[in-house]
Amino acid sequence: MKKKGILLTLIGLLFFTGCSVSELSNTDLGKNIKVILSQESSIHNVYFEGYKYYVPRNIHFVSKDEYNAVLQDEYHIQYYLYVDVISYYHGISVDYTEKNDVHYSKRLSYDGDEGYIEIQKIKDQYFVQMIYHYGKMEAYTSFDTLVPVVSNMCSILNSLKFNRKVINSMLGEEALSYKEEAYVLFPNNDVVKKEDFLDVVEKNESDAYKKALQEDEIELDK
Repeated sequence: MKKKGILLTLIGLLFFTGCSVSELSNTDLGKNIKVILSQESSIHNVYFEGYKYYVPRNIHFVSKDEYNAVLQDEYHIQYYLYVDVISYYHGISVDYTEKNDVHYSKRLSYDGDEGYIEIQKIKDQYFVQMIYHYGKMEAYTSFDTLVPVVSNMCSILNSLKFNRKVINSMLGEEALSYKEEAYVLFPNNDVVKKEDFLDVVEKNESDAYKKALQEDEIELDK
């Protein structure tokens, strides 16, 4: 049943990305990343002041605010999403060197958008962090659902679209005050701990939100 579910997830992505059935794979991470990020995304169903993006039908929101969101797919896997409007405003480049000591590591660059994806194996789980076009997503998953999780991340981040005029107006003098500072887009730590995944969320969200996250939290061996 799980393999059938994964296949249906990828078929759903085909309709969103406009790819043919033969283009996406249920086993090849690299192929799906290239196929999805190479496509122009024009569908959106989530709107905020200054930007918008698309969330596939197989994913729902646990909670969301202006810049942070926690989503969950049909496998009960949770994704943390953060949109960095300040870095977009200043046009900050991503500084990343591919690694040989992790499960998967690749710098991404398609049609002027850049970022990277890194996957670390922790016990029997895989920690996925992907940064692309001023958005960041993180998730813990098993090997069986690694490919659809990465494909979902690619689809969401590739769909991010910003409105420069709105962001300029929205940030104004506050954004200009950061101009002389050194920016680091999503610092990449060598040691990944589970608590890092929801660190920003737990500092900023309500008790009810925290409870909802805890109920569906993935348990990792200490």
